[in-house]
Amino acid sequence: MNIATHPWFLAFAGLGAGIVLGFVARANHFCTMSALERMWYAHDSRGVRTWMLAAATAIIATQALQALGMVDTASSFYIHSSFAWIGAIAGGVAFGLGMALVGTCSFGALVRLGGGSLRSLIVLIVLGLAAMSAQKGLIAQARVALSDNHAIDLSEMGGQSIGALVSWWAGSDLTLAVALVAGLGLLVWIFRDRAYRGNAGSVLTGVAIGLIITFGWWATSYATEHSFEVVQIEAGSFVVPVADTMLQAITFTGVVPDYGVGLVLGVIAGAAICAAWKRDVRWEACDDARELGRHLAGGALMGIGGVFAMGCTIGQGITGISALAISAPLVLASIFLGAKLGLAYLIEGSALGAFRALDRQPAE
Repeated sequence: MNIATHPWFLAFAGLGAGIVLGFVARANHFCTMSALERMWYAHDSRGVRTWMLAAATAIIATQALQALGMVDTASSFYIHSSFAWIGAIAGGVAFGLGMALVGTCSFGALVRLGGGSLRSLIVLIVLGLAAMSAQKGLIAQARVALSDNHAIDLSEMGGQSIGALVSWWAGSDLTLAVALVAGLGLLVWIFRDRAYRGNAGSVLTGVAIGLIITFGWWATSYATEHSFEVVQIEAGSFVVPVADTMLQAITFTGVVPDYGVGLVLGVIAGAAICAAWKRDVRWEACDDARELGRHLAGGALMGIGGVFAMGCTIGQGITGISALAISAPLVLASIFLGAKLGLAYLIEGSALGAFRALDRQPAE
């Protein structure tokens, strides 16, 4: 019996990957929002370089396995022929604003929950409910009208993979070449910093996270090839899977939990194991109603924005990029813009401060 035919294969594969991912992220303080904040306000790019290293590792490893026929990112929703550019921009900005209000992204909230943050639990509940509404509920009607109906059809060009688009233009398959150029280009920028080259912990963290994302592509592709059930090919995202986890917890859905649900639970478990190992478990709640309101709003924005943009900082920022999805850089730029505006509003009282802060020097 092939292990991929077992109904719980994907759930346990996701759980194992999530445990490693949550442990590594918690142990090395991997957080996209924190990395951006330190780069913008303290001129410290170490966190952003680690995040970029995860993306570069995922690109090279995923596309190498795809060239060997072991991964099939072309069948994932990231490479769907319809390019919903409005949702990518609007959803990305909304997700970034929510991320700034909360202080972390959806993945970071899971990691914090593992360490005892009840604020993150509230954020994730609101995020999950908002994601359900944006995916299948009332907000979904607006999403279809405003975004899906205006999507650009790229089917004649092979879908919205950057590799497919370049190959269509050149008249030959250049997907692997595009992946190598993108991955190596990122690596050059990452390791230009001498101090970062000597930071083994950050380097290992970036490589490990990138390989975990590639593992997700392999596991779901392998299950698709051998399972008798319909399998969604994915690698790691933390918006819709959070909603799916909530559904699995509160009602009988009639289906076995998939890779995404296992990954969500694994991240919480891995972060909890790390927090217990480091004796870093602290029960935390909102200090007042104002902070609670900010977290509620942030969770809702991330849930809705993540569905519109079809991913989060991990879902589009690493998973989507590893599939060479054309939506990934657009979503990322929009998330960064939203986060910048949100941080400027919180720190300086005005979103316009996002542009003034670019010229400021770090405090002595």
